[in-house]
Amino acid sequence: MAEGTFACAVNCMDGRTQEPVNKYLKEKLGVDYVDEITEPGPIKLLAENTDPRVDSIKIRCDISLEKHHAAALAVVGHHDCAGDPVCKEIQLEQIEQSIKVLRSWYPEIPIYGLWVDDAWTVTEVAADLPA
Repeated sequence: MAEGTFACAVNCMDGRTQEPVNKYLKEKLGVDYVDEITEPGPIKLLAENTDPRVDSIKIRCDISLEKHHAAALAVVGHHDCAGDPVCKEIQLEQIEQSIKVLRSWYPEIPIYGLWVDDAWTVTEVAADLPA
């Protein structure tokens, strides 16, 4: 059994986003740890929901939620993403679509959409809290 409290972040593999997202989620949610599920451009993968890597993302989220009892999920887009090289506006739409996919898997957990800008500052751009 994992000790401490957890959140789960579906984040880009880009190492520039890891620390700011972890710090943000630890402060916002008051958790000890953040399970990072990383892929290049995960918001594109989730929004389109056709790539076989989506199944792997779900398996890893399941582990975070079932074994570490993660208190919330976050999905992250960022400036200068090599895996999803589109403008911020499109990424924000992908974050919204990604939240819908995550919500279909996990109806009872808070889900946050985060954007990391060119100064590596995290902003919450969406939140889907269960009723």
